Amino acid sequence: MLSVEIKENDKTVGLLTAAEKAFKTGSKGYFGMGKIQIGEKRYQVQVQLVEIGSKPKPEEVALKGE
Repeated sequence: MLSVEIKENDKTVGLLTAAEKAFKTGSKGYFGMGKIQIGEKRYQVQVQLVEIGSKPKPEEVALKGE
């Protein structure tokens, strides 16, 4: 699990956790969502980190299906 800190200038305005995720595309990474308040306004926040090159190649998928 990752912690994502959201700052406005140098002040922390939100903290979000991102759990490991296997995306539908086959890629691997992290995903988290939540709500934060900045001043008087509230925001819905999402963070997605996708590992570059983690999606299986088509031939790897075909081999697993045999």
